[in-house]
Amino acid sequence: MARSKKLNAKRRVQFVYHGTAGQEVFLSGEFNAWATDQKPMLDKLGNGQFVATCVLPAGEYQYKFLVDGLWVLDSSNPNFVINEFGSHNSVLKVE
Repeated sequence: MARSKKLNAKRRVQFVYHGTAGQEVFLSGEFNAWATDQKPMLDKLGNGQFVATCVLPAGEYQYKFLVDGLWVLDSSNPNFVINEFGSHNSVLKVE
């Protein structure tokens, strides 16, 4: 019997932050225990478009970008929740 989907299949997810060339940008969220220095986002073209890729199992994840030491929502994602600090986190659903 063939399965249409693997159980616990992981998906490749690309995160993009649009900023300014020369910024220091990290991706931080539930998927990396909110580590602030483990997932640098790269601006390979030097045009302010920072990219990071994660391989994630299905689920819902809260995240933010850490830009030059400041927490920033994902402006290209309209989905967010209020966090325990009274600010907001972006939310991504991986299916």
